[in-house]
Amino acid sequence: MIMQSLAWFGVMAIVMFGAAGTLDWPGAWAFFALMLAMSAIAGGALARHDPALLAERLRSPVQEDQPLADRLLLSLLLLGMFAWMAFMGLDAVRFHWSHVAAWVQLLGGLAILLSIWAIYRTMRANSFAAPVVKIQRERGQTVIDTGPYALVRHPMYVGALLYFAGQALLLGSLWGLAMVPFFAILLVIRIGIEERTLRAALPGYDSYAARVRYRLIPFVW
Repeated sequence: MIMQSLAWFGVMAIVMFGAAGTLDWPGAWAFFALMLAMSAIAGGALARHDPALLAERLRSPVQEDQPLADRLLLSLLLLGMFAWMAFMGLDAVRFHWSHVAAWVQLLGGLAILLSIWAIYRTMRANSFAAPVVKIQRERGQTVIDTGPYALVRHPMYVGALLYFAGQALLLGSLWGLAMVPFFAILLVIRIGIEERTLRAALPGYDSYAARVRYRLIPFVW
C-alpha cells in the first residue's frame, strides 16, 4: 500500500510540476500533503478492518475477468486524469489563465476531505468495492444495501466527483473545474457497464435496484 501510494503520487507530482514548470505551487503542495495524510489514515484503517478489500484494491486496474468495455473506459479515465492534471499545471501556474482566491482553494481542500470520507464510508459498507467491474465469486460477493448504498446505488462515484471538483479548486484551476463534467460523463457510462454486469450475474441485484431507484443523485438520477 505504501509503495503503490508513493509511486502513484510521485507520477502525479512529475506530471503536475512538470507542466507547471516550477515547484513554486503552494496549492499543489497542499494537495499532496492532504492526500498523503488522508491516504495513510484511510488505508491504515482499511488494513485493520478489511484487509481483503485492501488487497483487492491494490490489484491491477486491468484484470482478466473484467469486461472489455470497462478495461477501455478505465484506461481512458486514467489517461484523461493525467492529461487533466498537466492542463491544470499550465492553467494555474505556467500561464495563469485562472485566478482563484485563497478561500476558494480552502473550499477545494474541504471538498477533498469530504470525498475521502464518502469513499471510505462506501468501502466500509461494501467489502466488494473493487476498482474494476467484476463479480467476486471467490469472495462470495453479495448485494450490499446498507450505509450509503441505502441512498444511491453507486455512492463511491459521488465521492469521486467531489474529489475531482475539490482537486481543481485546491490547485487553483477554474478551467480544470470546467473539465469535471467530462469525468462525470465517463462515470455515468461506467455505471451502465457495471449495472449490466451486476444484473446479469449477481443474484438479488434487480430487487435492490427496484428498492433503491437512484444511481448517483437522490431524487434526480
